[in-house]
Amino acid sequence: MLQHIFSHTPLYVWAILGFLVYRGVLASRAREVTLRKLCIIPLVMLVLSLSGVHGSFGFDGMAPFAWATGALAGAALAWSLTDARKLTACPERGSVQLPGSWLPLILMMSIFCMKYAVAVALAVAPATAHAPGFIVPVCLAYGCFSGLFLGGLLRTMAVYRQAHMTSGPQGAAV
Repeated sequence: MLQHIFSHTPLYVWAILGFLVYRGVLASRAREVTLRKLCIIPLVMLVLSLSGVHGSFGFDGMAPFAWATGALAGAALAWSLTDARKLTACPERGSVQLPGSWLPLILMMSIFCMKYAVAVALAVAPATAHAPGFIVPVCLAYGCFSGLFLGGLLRTMAVYRQAHMTSGPQGAAV
């Protein structure tokens, strides 16, 4: 059965997996990231999450509300857990120095695996797409994963903005 599932998986899914693993491994090392690159993974995760909700359940009914609730909870959690002291803003270069962490890879693999498992579950039992006991937890989880990435991004951007506002003509960073 697994062979059947994997063989019917579109090739672009494996390309997305490869990209996510690559970006997750990069995140495991301390690095300096431009603001533009800093936005890539949160936006990719947002698109994957919302496409999962829309493709599986649509944007009517309880699905978008469950997603939004999860996203707000995830963003608040990430905001509060992101240690701003470990971030160094470099306004003169338009970048931020980030510590290495395996957490982004774990989160990316979690949302990827969940989206894959939901797609398989719906292919095997399409009626679950209408079961509130399936819709609500899935959408909450999708939202929470997206919120974690977005909350971390917002916290990092707040550190950058503060450093940018307090840097003098010399461009000193916080």
